[in-house]
Parts: sequence; structure tokens; C-alpha cells
Amino acid sequence: MSQPQMNDRVRLVHDVPEQSLHRGDVGVVTSVWFAPESAYEVEFEQPRSDFRVRKVLQPQQVELEPREPQHPN
Repeated sequence: MSQPQMNDRVRLVHDVPEQSLHRGDVGVVTSVWFAPESAYEVEFEQPRSDFRVRKVLQPQQVELEPREPQHPN
């Protein structure tokens, strides 16, 4: 399975209640770290709110969202 990169969409695998994030929420990877261990900063939009939540997550906490197929113009 490929690893998320910057600007990829990822889906949360488990709830993160302290941030009001729920399994299945989709966010965008804004940063990728490789040391001391792999991690992703992911930005989530909050429904019915103007706020966004950023959370640093480990690889096992997210799964890569399939990319939508590009249609030729």
C-alpha cells in the first residue's frame, strides 16, 4: 500500500475524541515526517463550523483515500 504524501486525502481509522474527530473523517495531509518515526499532520474541516483541526497522526491511524479518476477534457 502506498504511503500518504503532501495534499493527499486520508481517512481516519479510529476516533480521536479529544479533538472531536471520528473514525471515517477525511482530512488532507499538510506535512509528512520521517524521523524519529513516520507521522502525518492532517487537517480536518469541522462540519457546521468555520474551524479546522490539525492533528499529528501515526501511519496506523489513517488510510489513504482513493484518488478520484481524472477525466480528459
